[in-house]
Amino acid sequence: MSLIVIGISHRTCDVDLLERAVLSPEQVHELAQALDTNEHVGEAVVLSTCNRIEVYAEVGTFHGAVTSITESFAAATRIPVHELRDHLYVHFEDRAVAHVFHVAAGLDSMAVGESQILGQLRSALSLAQEGAHLGPALSALLQQALRVGKRVHAETDIDTVSRSLVERSLLQAQAVLGDLGHQQALVIGAGAMSGLSAHTLARAGVGGLTVINRTAAKAQRLAEATAGVARGWDELADAVTGADIIVSCTGAVGHVLDAATVTSSDRARVLIDLALPRDIDPALAALPGITLLSLEDLGAVSAADADERAQVRAVEDLVTAEVAEFLVGRRAAAVAPTVAALRARAADVVALELGRLGQRIDLSEADAAQVQMTIHRVVEKILHTPTVRIKQLAGEEQGGQDYAALLRTLFDLDPHQTRVAAIPTLPPDGGVR
Repeated sequence: MSLIVIGISHRTCDVDLLERAVLSPEQVHELAQALDTNEHVGEAVVLSTCNRIEVYAEVGTFHGAVTSITESFAAATRIPVHELRDHLYVHFEDRAVAHVFHVAAGLDSMAVGESQILGQLRSALSLAQEGAHLGPALSALLQQALRVGKRVHAETDIDTVSRSLVERSLLQAQAVLGDLGHQQALVIGAGAMSGLSAHTLARAGVGGLTVINRTAAKAQRLAEATAGVARGWDELADAVTGADIIVSCTGAVGHVLDAATVTSSDRARVLIDLALPRDIDPALAALPGITLLSLEDLGAVSAADADERAQVRAVEDLVTAEVAEFLVGRRAAAVAPTVAALRARAADVVALELGRLGQRIDLSEADAAQVQMTIHRVVEKILHTPTVRIKQLAGEEQGGQDYAALLRTLFDLDPHQTRVAAIPTLPPDGGVR
């Protein structure tokens, strides 16, 4: 069995196609169910976020799995295979592990360093466990990815990259509008990026701050934390009319702001869209007085920031070390069943021969124990070198697997037994935290 990642993201397609590919919860369930009945797939997890839609899977056959997962992917997104194919990426084994860890660290997000991906990964893991799509391979991979993501935010300054994304958007807003202290700001949404935006606006000293969210309680909490005012979703159009700076970052499918809610006016206004799919209709940029900033615009500026590149390099170094350690452990775990099966075979042979000896020779209890100990020592010395060597080779890219196969052939070990030994018992919650 092998690990693969198949997906589409902001790195491989334009925003228009990515918006079409975004999956609703029902479509995520539909895709997971299709993968669950796929003959090539042993385990599968579907991750659908504003930046990406990906399938993490443990598969038996590479080409068969890629073809069938792609077809299921196309069916779930309602996008034809021929249209998706040029934008899909496939990562296999080591590269798959590295990709998942990079995603968890926020390195592969459009807003580099954002922490919301950790919650999204945790949710995907929980849904897969609840749907019985999760097994030991992906459980270990995703739990370790979550630990890596937490470590990244605890031990590096990657959070400053996503903060500076919002700060940079406000600098551009200031260049258009002038002193922010005279401007009225509106934040639409109450998630992680919206919260970051509201706090940044408050620190910048805007003249007034309003928060609107579909869930009124969340809007109220964010408004209280930033000395702002919460308003109901039904007041959106009125709040938009009175705002000079509008920041939108919701999880909505479809535009939150369009020609029905934003009209032209004599004064300048800045609209900042931090969402994918986009919250703000791009056509609004053509209205007089409107300056529209998107994640694509802000990301292009971010790529040129030397300080941010240094933070990203620090995270990349940490992730690289974590990937290497995980792969060594994964390879060691892969050969462990073969070593266990070899030792079990040796123990069976010893027990059989001692039983025969006991039938032919009447040994005292002390003598029988001494004979058993001597034979055990002989067997241990014979097995010591191959078992130590195979564990050493497990750290190499392919050597450990080759030696494991060779041991199974030389000692006629049952492949089924070694596979069974490789399946650990999961805790009742599947290890989800």
